[in-house]
Amino acid sequence: MLSDEELMRYSRQILMPAFDVAGQEKLKSARVLVVGAGGLGCPVALYLGAAGVGHLTLVDDDAIELANLQRQVAFSHEQLGSGKAESLADRVRRINPLVSVAVVARRLESDALVRQVSEASLVLDCTDNFATRFALNRACVAARVPLVSGAAIRGEGQLSVYDARNPDSPCYHCLYPEQGNEDLSCSEAGVIGPLVGMIGASQAMEAVKVISGVGRPLVGRLLILDAWRMEWREMKLARDPGCPVCS
Repeated sequence: MLSDEELMRYSRQILMPAFDVAGQEKLKSARVLVVGAGGLGCPVALYLGAAGVGHLTLVDDDAIELANLQRQVAFSHEQLGSGKAESLADRVRRINPLVSVAVVARRLESDALVRQVSEASLVLDCTDNFATRFALNRACVAARVPLVSGAAIRGEGQLSVYDARNPDSPCYHCLYPEQGNEDLSCSEAGVIGPLVGMIGASQAMEAVKVISGVGRPLVGRLLILDAWRMEWREMKLARDPGCPVCS
């Protein structure tokens, strides 16, 4: 049930016939796990918090550095040295005090990762390393929790949704084998600031679609963005019948 304040706060979403009060109530009851509070995690958390997702859990063990401020727009110069997850959570609470925001200021591994994923209704991968991505994917497949995955490097971005509840949906491992993939960080390759905002905002949009059931999420599709040419390409993704994770 939405309060009068919630009806007013979210009125621009509720006005859309396909979304309506039912869609807003689904957002309110959702528990969303956001892994990574950097360039992608900032717009994801801010938009989902503003949209009225009832409970957000933000995971990141890093502190804010000067080089982060070029793209991690939830943070200020005065917060240098502060923890990213707690700083982002505070920013979300300031935007929308009606949502609950929890913080995990450590790296999620093993049983802790499995537990957090199993308690979530949706997971957003906003990380920058393959080891964490593969671990998240395995946990989401096992718990049958949808995963919204985004990536950005240099001037290129990628976005897809992997939904283990859908028998036709591939998982992250179907697309990327664990062997042969090496991490390439922004500190090594660089990244243009607005790109992570575009991909992060798109992840938030996909999350709203998955939670509300409105629209067509990117299940079985991979979007690839060349920001310098402002070109989006779409690739169809098929489930790998021999995938060791989801087959």
